[in-house]
Amino acid sequence: MSMEFIGRCIGELADLDVQMAGEDFLLTWDKSDAEIRATALVADALKALHRRGVSLKVFETGVAVSIFRDKSTRTRFSFASAANALGLALADLDEEKSQISHGETVRETANMIAFLSEVIGIRDDMYLGEGNRYMREVAAAVDEGFRAGVLHQRPAVVNLQCDIDHPTQTMADLLWLKEHFGSFEALRGKRIAMTWAYSPSYGKPLSVPQGIIGLMTRFGMDVVLAHPDGYNLIPEVEQVAATHATRSGGRYTRVASMAEAFRDADVVYPKSWAPYPVMQRRTELLKNRDKQGLADLERECLAQNAKHQDWECTDEMMRLTRGGAALYMHCLPADISGVSCERGEVAAPVFDRYRLQTYREAGYKPFVIAAMILLARFAEPAGVLDAIARRATRRLL
Repeated sequence: MSMEFIGRCIGELADLDVQMAGEDFLLTWDKSDAEIRATALVADALKALHRRGVSLKVFETGVAVSIFRDKSTRTRFSFASAANALGLALADLDEEKSQISHGETVRETANMIAFLSEVIGIRDDMYLGEGNRYMREVAAAVDEGFRAGVLHQRPAVVNLQCDIDHPTQTMADLLWLKEHFGSFEALRGKRIAMTWAYSPSYGKPLSVPQGIIGLMTRFGMDVVLAHPDGYNLIPEVEQVAATHATRSGGRYTRVASMAEAFRDADVVYPKSWAPYPVMQRRTELLKNRDKQGLADLERECLAQNAKHQDWECTDEMMRLTRGGAALYMHCLPADISGVSCERGEVAAPVFDRYRLQTYREAGYKPFVIAAMILLARFAEPAGVLDAIARRATRRLL
């Protein structure tokens, strides 16, 4: 990317005149259109500067705390990479090795990890109705600590995936779509099929499909959600998507077959998730530590999933898309038929064609997270980016 591109990003950011300093990033639909665009502009600029070999360091000291309450590869390393690139040291809170396992409260833990911290990144997607609530509880605790003078500064809280939304993933997806089609304006009217797909596992969060329908409808896209009967998303999130579609001039519809969703689609996003009612039941069983109940629920859900093994992204399905050449997207890891499982979300030949493109899609995530941190900590982000570009310190001497 040229310095001209970086300059345009900085100029457009300055023109937006947004103020996100001191704010958390917990749901994309909590943010204004200008704030979403600001996040995208900062991520684009940081990515372009990094590609040119420029150091992105903006902190001399400070800590970025990560709390992962579920397994993670891409998001964990993206958060670590973003923190390091900006000049922060990473501290990962292992709850099993902390006093949390001895009953330490969220309010106390939040303040203890926040003393010299600039950001707290949290992944908590296992418990429906609990993950986003936990993030807000941490945010309220550091608010109290800062107001009382316990903390010299109030660290930002960033959602690295919760039970409702996955902002870092969907913002990365948005930027990949922008790169693929050329601009945000070019997304208007493009049909994206967010479809359930078969998986030989159960209990996958709802946050990715919900994040996609909640964000892409803001850009005038024709968003089609498809899933078998019973695999509903949270109704309130669907209402958010419908409202965004009306406001942006886009469209949000729900259909009952993968084929119908794929027909004339410009983008397809086949991804497994657990039904909303199942996630509600699972949450109660996990809270009660009911191992037998969880085992029974897993058997029931896997049997239900097995009825829909034809919900697979195959060459035949891809031929239904616009010109047979829709962009395939996935948050990864995908369940690849004949590779990672016997039958899964996507046929191996389809995934092989798009494999490197899904890696490029994922490659936006460190810069999205870095953008969220920078915007949350600096009142003049355009000036900070301009200083980075003018300083032009080389990453490699």
